[in-house]
Formats: sequence, structure tokens, C-alpha cells
Amino acid sequence: MVIGSRPGFLLVAALFGAGTAAAQKPRLTLEEAIARANRVQPSVISAGGSVRNAQARQRSASGAFLPNLTLSGSGGDNFSQGSLIDPGTGQLTTSATQSVGATLSSNVDLFAGFRRTGEKRAASANRDAAEASFQNAQFQQQLTTTNTFFDVLAAEQLMRVREASVRRAEEQLKVAVAKLQAGRGIRPDSLRSLVTLGNAQLQLVNAQTALATAEANLGRLVGEDGPVGAADDSLHYRLIPAVDTAALRAEALANAPAVKSAEASAASAHAGITIAKAAYYPTLNLSGSASYNGSSRNDYKLLQSRSLTFGVNWPIFNRFQREQSIVSSQVTAEVADASAAESRRQVVASLIAAVAALDAARLRIGISQTSVQAGQEDLRVQQERYRLGAATIVDVLTSQEALNQAEVDAVTARFDYVRARAQIAALIGRTL
Repeated sequence: MVIGSRPGFLLVAALFGAGTAAAQKPRLTLEEAIARANRVQPSVISAGGSVRNAQARQRSASGAFLPNLTLSGSGGDNFSQGSLIDPGTGQLTTSATQSVGATLSSNVDLFAGFRRTGEKRAASANRDAAEASFQNAQFQQQLTTTNTFFDVLAAEQLMRVREASVRRAEEQLKVAVAKLQAGRGIRPDSLRSLVTLGNAQLQLVNAQTALATAEANLGRLVGEDGPVGAADDSLHYRLIPAVDTAALRAEALANAPAVKSAEASAASAHAGITIAKAAYYPTLNLSGSASYNGSSRNDYKLLQSRSLTFGVNWPIFNRFQREQSIVSSQVTAEVADASAAESRRQVVASLIAAVAALDAARLRIGISQTSVQAGQEDLRVQQERYRLGAATIVDVLTSQEALNQAEVDAVTARFDYVRARAQIAALIGRTL
């Protein structure tokens, strides 16, 4: 068995390294991975911050209808040398005066040309947009994390497929070598088997590399500095009943976070037109204040003063600045409407593509499973025929490669299905 010793040594070393690494890394469920990714990913954190900013803006817009209230106070010493003449001596004297005072003032806009109403409506729409964007960021991050999670599971399953192909290649090499030693085989058969084993081992190494990459990417998404494994669950691969495309389309247009965010942004932009047109109206303002002041000259007796002011401001002409502001707001609203319409079209197009991918993957799952069963039986027959001398090594290796590809296709179809299902869930805003 010298002919197969070095490939076997390489395989043992590779598997030993993979097993050591697997024993050290944490392993998360899909739900744990999604929750941890949503806590650490900048896109989700930024979207959550936008919601808080929008809530603060909404409070500020509502507060514009309320009067402001300001309390101020003062106190001081006034020192003056040689400013007064003493009546008894006729000499200049030094005077010092202490004073205190307090003022309470308030100001309220009685009418602002519907500007505050527009700002309140814009702030409310902006909050709706921010909340929808936050939900969309969570679903998009969930989709990214889910795909990366399934990348790990797919890489693990493909690695097991490659391990099985290595074991089959090793068994076939043993048979070829045994026939050669018994004088019933030829050396090219052993060499072909050895080459097949080497190729299988290279494919296994590539699969291990893909697994290490996927685990590193998953670790980065969930906030780990090293690789993270994925805990498998049979529920990941459940086949759902055939979906109603029309119902999903209506649900997506009504509930898709991306559509809701775009439509709320359009509503906010239209409210901006109202704000811009408010400059044509007069503004009415009422302000009042009450002050109390005293000094050492009157024994700190507080003297009261009050004021009440009603003001009107009506800009008649401001060099077309209002017109420019209105046009700018209208353009912004037109762009927002177009973006909302494009968002709806994009959601529908993505949904159609995802449903088609789901149906195609479902069909490929059944075909690939049948292909695996047929490949296993064909390989068994060809191996038996080879032992009896009725088939060549080429027939066996061809069947072996067909089985390997069928197993790879089965894994690929399985994960194409779960990824398509995750894509639909991200589009409609709920889990299928």
C-alpha cells in the first residue's frame, strides 16, 4: 500500500486540523446568530438611532404649538468714586449700590402660516419612515446572517460529501492494488485510482477552506473575533406548501418594510411643500414678560414692571426665495414618489424571482435525491462488475464521479431552497 500512503497521510493531517478547530469554536443556532448580529451590526444600530432622532423631532414639532417660558435673574454691585457731592462738606464722595432683579418672559406663535402643522405632519411621516427603515434593516441583516449561517451548514455538508468521496476513492484504490498484486489487474488502473484519490482529497481541502471562510464570516457578523459554527436543525429544510404568488405580492406591497419606508418618506416630502408655502402667510406672535427689580438705594424694595406685545409679520416680497423653496420641495416630493414606486416594483420583481427560485429548488431537491439513489446503485453494480472483470476502471470512476456530483447537487438544491425561502421572508416582513 505504499502507492496510497502519502495521500492518506495528507488526508489524516487535514482532518485532524479541522477536528481540532471545530472543538474550539462556539456553535450557535440560527435564532442566536440573528439576535447577536442585530445587536452589533452598524446598519441596524444606525437605523435604531434614526428612530430615536425621529422621535425627538416629532416631540419638537409638537412643542412648537406651546409657548416657551424663560426665567432670568441678575444681581450686581455698582461702585462709583467721586461721582456725588456731600451736602455737608461739599466734597466728592464714593457711592456703592447693590441691585437685584428677576424676569419671567413667555412667547407663543398664534399663527405661523400652517408651517407648524406641516412640520408636525412631516415629523410624523419621518418617524414612520425611520421605524420602517429600522425594521427593514433588521430583516436585511437577518437575511444576511441567515445566508451566512447556511453557508456554514452547506460547507459542512459538502465537506462530508467530499469525505465520503475520499473514502470511496480509497476503497477503489485498494481494490485496484489488490487486483494488480493478484495478477488480475493492470498498473494504469491503480494509477487512475490514485489520481482520483488525489483529486478527491484536493476537493476535500477546498471544502475545508470554504467551511473555515464561512465560519469566519459568521463570527464577524455576530461580533466574535474568531470562527463560529452553525447548529443544524431539521426544521431548516422543511418544505412549505406551494405559495400563492398573488397573495404574497399583495402582502409584500402592504407590509414590506422597504415599501413602507419609501412611502413614509414620500409623505414627509409632501409635507415639506406645506412648510415651504407657509412663507406666504403672515405670522402672529404674542409675547409677555414680568420683571422685579430692587436696589440698596430703596432698601431692595422690588418694583414690578410688565409688558404684553402682539406682533404681526407678513413678508410681502423676499426676492423669490419662497418660490425657490417651494419648487425645491416639489422636486423632492416628485423624487420621493418615484422612489416609492420603484421600491414597490423592486419588491414585486424580487418576490417573483424568489418564488421562481423556491419552486425550482423544490423540483431539484426531488431530482437530486433520485440521482443520489441511482448513483449509489450504479456505483455498486460497476464496482462488482469491476471485481469480476466485466467492467473497466474507467466505468467505475465515471460512476463514482457521477455519484459525487449527485450528492453535491443535492446539497446545493437543499440550500438554494432555504435561501429562497429566507429571501421571501425578508421581502414580506415575516417568517414563512
